[in-house]
Amino acid sequence: MEAIVDTNNAVTLLGGGEVSAAALRAALARAPVLVAADGGADRALALGHCPAAVVGDLDSLSAAGRAALPAARVHHVPDQDSTDFDKCLQAVRAPLLLALGFTGARLDHTLASFSTLARFTARRCVMLGGGDLCFLAPPQLTLALPVGTRLSLFPMAPATGRSRGLRWPIDGLRFAPAGVIGTSNETAAPRVALGFDAPGMLVLAPEATLDAVLPALAEAPHWPALS
Repeated sequence: MEAIVDTNNAVTLLGGGEVSAAALRAALARAPVLVAADGGADRALALGHCPAAVVGDLDSLSAAGRAALPAARVHHVPDQDSTDFDKCLQAVRAPLLLALGFTGARLDHTLASFSTLARFTARRCVMLGGGDLCFLAPPQLTLALPVGTRLSLFPMAPATGRSRGLRWPIDGLRFAPAGVIGTSNETAAPRVALGFDAPGMLVLAPEATLDAVLPALAEAPHWPALS
């Protein structure tokens, strides 16, 4: 898909799930360009923000919301084989994406969002929701976090890796979605180093770690694009 939004600024992606005014303000303070996924535009407008773009199949955007938006900002992408989160990741080119409102109410929507994170390997996207954050692990990552911070690993594809600074090291483990997983690990040192041999590992941590995660991701290498 041709880029609809192409910016050097970080972008906040807003889905249609429950998002508080405070959470959206906090995201926009770090990622000031707002892009809504379909009905996420209604939530943006209700919270006093007009998105720079709205992307999706538009099956959940209200008539009132559409009337309140400049027509040039509304982009209908009719593909029924992809979610609106997929469509946004295809349509937005930015150094960082913060995604809110894509988890929570429905488990199938949450799982679909995690699948999307794992497939868009060249995107640097952090998903926020339920007091946690989630992102696709890059090939190498070093995080500065307080000792005892929960740091979970969940493989969306078979993966192997290495670690320093985790309470339970991952060296030699063969992770798989229906096999070995790494939930409820935690930091055992002030700096944690992770390395993975292939894309597909999701990292989950408390949302309070966001300001430590963002600079670490900015310095980390990227996987080649698969999507």
